[in-house]
Amino acid sequence: MSLQEQRFDGDELADLLGDHVIGREEHLNAPGFVIRPDEVQAVLTVLRDEAGFDHLSCLSAQQYEDRYESIYHLKKYDDPQQEVSVVVPTGTDEPVSQSAEPVFRTAEWHEREAYDLVGIEYEGNPDLSRILLPETWQGHPLSLDYDQDRPQIVTLESHKNPLQEDHFADDSDTIFINIGPHHPATHGVLHLETVLNGEQVLDVKPDVGYLHRCEEQMAQNGTYRHQIMPYPDRWDYASAGLLNEWAYARVAEDLNDLDVPEYAQIIRTMSAELCRIAAHMLAVGTFALDVYGDFTAIFMYAMRDREIVQNILEDFTGQRMMFNYFRLGGVIWDIPEPREEFFDKIRDFLDELPVALEEYHDLITGNEIFQLRCLDTGVLDPDVAKQYGVTGPVARGSGIDYDLRRDDPYGYYDQLDWNVVTEDGCDNYSRVLVRLREVEESAKIIEQCVELLADWPEEEREIQSNVPRTLKPEADTEVYRAVEGAKGELGIYIRSDGTPKPARFKIRSPCFHNLSALPEMARGEFVPDLVASLGSLDIILGEVDR
Repeated sequence: MSLQEQRFDGDELADLLGDHVIGREEHLNAPGFVIRPDEVQAVLTVLRDEAGFDHLSCLSAQQYEDRYESIYHLKKYDDPQQEVSVVVPTGTDEPVSQSAEPVFRTAEWHEREAYDLVGIEYEGNPDLSRILLPETWQGHPLSLDYDQDRPQIVTLESHKNPLQEDHFADDSDTIFINIGPHHPATHGVLHLETVLNGEQVLDVKPDVGYLHRCEEQMAQNGTYRHQIMPYPDRWDYASAGLLNEWAYARVAEDLNDLDVPEYAQIIRTMSAELCRIAAHMLAVGTFALDVYGDFTAIFMYAMRDREIVQNILEDFTGQRMMFNYFRLGGVIWDIPEPREEFFDKIRDFLDELPVALEEYHDLITGNEIFQLRCLDTGVLDPDVAKQYGVTGPVARGSGIDYDLRRDDPYGYYDQLDWNVVTEDGCDNYSRVLVRLREVEESAKIIEQCVELLADWPEEEREIQSNVPRTLKPEADTEVYRAVEGAKGELGIYIRSDGTPKPARFKIRSPCFHNLSALPEMARGEFVPDLVASLGSLDIILGEVDR
């Protein structure tokens, strides 16, 4: 049995960590170990190398009255139900903690975000600079002493345009160019600081934050029962709204010990997979547009089929983007009437989908130009992908067999017949192939859900459990939960303080992690390959920046 497969309880992990542990906590999802801020690397190395926790899923940072605190949420790629929380407190006068970046590369972006929004400094981080807010920003918005009314005034020199003209150094063969932030190939407001040697990429640094709206702070100002649920739709606003809603529903239901009726679980599962298909259609269509500029055929084919899904979702929820359909304990309403007509519309779509997918394979995966552009470009080895916390189709395109629908079951997925899709090519081609094959698996799931819902006895169609009007979880209860979003692991950490609003609400965005791996994929490639690699990640900047 490998370390990743071996299961450890809290006492065994405590024995393994020994004197590194100075305190114990129990989070709803995992045992928590309190450690000193100068022992982060030692503890994470032990947990990774001796206990198999090879996935730094999330870093949650927050400030209390008497301390700052960082929580490293660790999982295993082979068994994500095995979780552990490493809690690192620091003093309020000097909030400095050791960086985890030498152990997990993904910690660099995690810690930059925690520094930017909360104010904790991570000693040894290779680039401890702001990541979501401008470098000229004054203060840290999620710290307790932040003055929201303070005007953000900077000098003209400090506020000068950082996107200067491309230029050569007199004694260098390299050139620095800016790609984006306003460019169709960047899939939104993303700026790529790129260093070239001729056409070859020597280095690229993604510059994010142009779409940051402090969604976490807005969620912390809302009540659990009603006011938070409309926000998740705005993270991955392109097509994954119901998947986003499920991420919040799952963590809030665990936090408040709420049940969801079986019938409502099937509705959630079906609607989530419709969103997944819509998301993958957009990903494939825009990727083909990136790679060889095919707007008329492939992009419009993808939009044609995506539009059918959007019409079904509109009939279902009343909306095309901001669905706001899930509710804690279930969903807001039942299948639209007449039910059989609605189910027939879904069946018609599923019946025509195999022919459509065959067209995509003819036009895309079987296209010689596409293969030349995508095979063996944007290579992301599985070990490197794990170091960056990569999940979703990007991870599965690198042969990482990781899918929370199967590995950490929720909804109705464990009652249905479907398969996790992986490809071993580790390149741009494999990532597209995974998404097309996942559409087939989503169709299987939807078909089974339709048959279950159509035959469900009318008197047992319970869409929502009995949820108290006001939810007040016990103070200092902490939980991290995640779902398999269209782009990967979409997780949320919540700490309660005994009031109807969260004391801390942290969003773990799969796009944020996947994008952080772009430099590894692009170094040594040509500029067109950089564009293809970025497109293969299928990022949505609303989810990257939140």
